[in-house]
Amino acid sequence: MTATDPYRGPAGEEPGGPASAPGPQPTLLEQMGGPMGFVYSAVPVVVFVAANAFLSLTMTIIVSVAVGLAITGYRLLRGERFSLAAGGLLGLALAIGIVALTGSARDFFVVGIWTYFVAFVVALGSVLARRPLSGVVWNLVHGNTYDWRADRRVLRAHDVATLAAAAVSGARFGVQQWLYVSDETGLLGVARIAMGWPLTILAALVVVWAWRRSSKRLLR
Repeated sequence: MTATDPYRGPAGEEPGGPASAPGPQPTLLEQMGGPMGFVYSAVPVVVFVAANAFLSLTMTIIVSVAVGLAITGYRLLRGERFSLAAGGLLGLALAIGIVALTGSARDFFVVGIWTYFVAFVVALGSVLARRPLSGVVWNLVHGNTYDWRADRRVLRAHDVATLAAAAVSGARFGVQQWLYVSDETGLLGVARIAMGWPLTILAALVVVWAWRRSSKRLLR
């Protein structure tokens, strides 16, 4: 007879049956911070614009930084990832730093505005070069081993997804740059919030559709 470990089964397996299946993957919304992620990203903008309407620029900066630190601390206490919780604080610190240097409240939005422009140019350029960015990233995630551009349906799907991202970035840049030139700081805050997460989710859904289409046709 073969001796068996009293803590293992006859074949030496661990007790408790087969290994449990991995837990469900986080959804796109959860990866963005969940519904509260919208609130966390909007609050610093609202606070800056509201404080600027009633306080001096120096006090506006102080209040905005204090609120940003409080939000980051709260998110960390809730157990959120450091990169997710601190990311907004870094962006706020950069925006506040530029305002402090220039002395102009509207410059709170200048980094975001030109980031949109760069994103628009990169996304549109990748489509014109027949290497849409959505497809390039999909292929990298899957080991960079697929000739995805040879499948016309897959290429077309990534063209659509990348153009959707370009359209979102281009719209944000066009509207907010116009408001920036017009020195409409309050309306810049409204546009930043209204054109923020809602448009991001819309573009992300198109990208997810293109990725699923690619996986269905190529991952066999």
